[in-house]
Amino acid sequence: MTISWIVTGLGVVVSLLGWYLTPDAWGYGIFGFGLAHIVLGILDMFRDPARGRT
Repeated sequence: MTISWIVTGLGVVVSLLGWYLTPDAWGYGIFGFGLAHIVLGILDMFRDPARGRT
């Protein structure tokens, strides 16, 4: 669960960095990369940790 929060937090930081660079093409890419980390971090919080292990 802690890793999920770290990934989500880093996504917020990267998204903010991209937001400030948005007129440039790099800004849009960095912003999308950060948003993807936010989404993946939140989805990981809902994942069942016991499922998928053998």
